[in-house]
Amino acid sequence: MAHYVVPVKPEPVTPAPAATLVVLRDRPQGGVECLLMRRHLKSKFAAGDFVFPGGKIEADDNPDDAARWCRDLDVQDAARRLSLETAPRTALGYWIGAIRETFEEAGLLLAADADGGEVPIDAPRFAEYRRACHADNRAFWTMVRAERLRLATDRLVYFAHWITPEEQPLRFDTRFFAAPAPAGQHATGDDYEMTDLKWLTPAEAVDAQRRGEISLRNPTVKNLLLFDGAASTAHALDRLRDRPVPTIRPRIVMNGAERTVLMPGDPGYF
Repeated sequence: MAHYVVPVKPEPVTPAPAATLVVLRDRPQGGVECLLMRRHLKSKFAAGDFVFPGGKIEADDNPDDAARWCRDLDVQDAARRLSLETAPRTALGYWIGAIRETFEEAGLLLAADADGGEVPIDAPRFAEYRRACHADNRAFWTMVRAERLRLATDRLVYFAHWITPEEQPLRFDTRFFAAPAPAGQHATGDDYEMTDLKWLTPAEAVDAQRRGEISLRNPTVKNLLLFDGAASTAHALDRLRDRPVPTIRPRIVMNGAERTVLMPGDPGYF
């Protein structure tokens, strides 16, 4: 008598916490541009795709004195905004991680000096800080404390929450924030994680993908479109401020070699 072994479906990988920041700037003739950066071709995730600056939240993002260096954001407020009241320290780490990753990957530092003024980001020591952050995340806090910075957490608007499909081997629980580009600073790739960058309007980015000029992931496209039609950065952020933020977890369905991504509410989503 033949015995058949029914394959056991593996448990989904637990998604790692991650944060990403949509950096916005006004276009002189009206409208907004978003910063998109191309991930290194050897990246484990989204290799070659144009994405917003961001990455995994590390334990080092949330030292005991983290809230002291955040402007107009405490642990409880961060938790309330992200609906993470049971994990307030984790919540604050998302806000800080978005700022740290943007500094590492794009060279943009959302912070003020001890007097509330602009940070001298062009000073050679900040290039050294950035290089040090690539080697060890703790270097970010070395910089914050040495320069007595106040992280501009008050400029970040939380607007989206996506979780990588359960079918994927590499998963992230990602919080999306948006903020104006820091005045007087210029984005640069790091040739480490990010190899190219573009400032594009949402429509330009989607059109470039359709022409095969750039590659965008599904969450990037969906979130870009939230900024489409905004008259300015201020207008774009006002539209998103305090909006309800549902958790979006797409599903991947395979029919032979055909791959279909289902969004919540689509027929067949489960």
